[in-house]
Amino acid sequence: MKKYLLAVLVDNKPGVLTHVAGLISRRAFNIESIAAGYTEEVDVTRINIVVSVDDQLELDQVVNQLSKLIDVIKIVNLSEVDSIKRELVMIKLKATPQTRADIINIVNIFRAKIVDVNRENVVIELTGEQSKIDAICEVLAEYEIIEIARTGAIALSRGPIPAKEA
Repeated sequence: MKKYLLAVLVDNKPGVLTHVAGLISRRAFNIESIAAGYTEEVDVTRINIVVSVDDQLELDQVVNQLSKLIDVIKIVNLSEVDSIKRELVMIKLKATPQTRADIINIVNIFRAKIVDVNRENVVIELTGEQSKIDAICEVLAEYEIIEIARTGAIALSRGPIPAKEA
């Protein structure tokens, strides 16, 4: 299986995200992550989807099916162009006075941030590529992870051309 990151620009209407996700899952393709949000245009939503497929033919099927949806404006395969990919993770860890210094050192090494602290736990925030997120999760597994929330991948193509004009 190979993963592809698609930027799907859609009309900003209720239910569009459900239609997009439903179409992909009905075709038995796996959505690794999905993130949707506003764009520079108030009537357009950008949906970043990481989809797992076996080959180019299956990817073409996904893109062709999505392009048939009436609310889809544009689909760009950001895996095929030079792009900047990022993911956000927040990790809540149990932190004792004995482990707090070690956790702070790990946070500093990964250039993460501690965004909340109390006597029993800390919440760490990190933005980066998937491999960096995976690495900090692996290192912090030695400590008691209480909760993890990950956004999934988002991306922009490099250079001055926006996705809607690609």
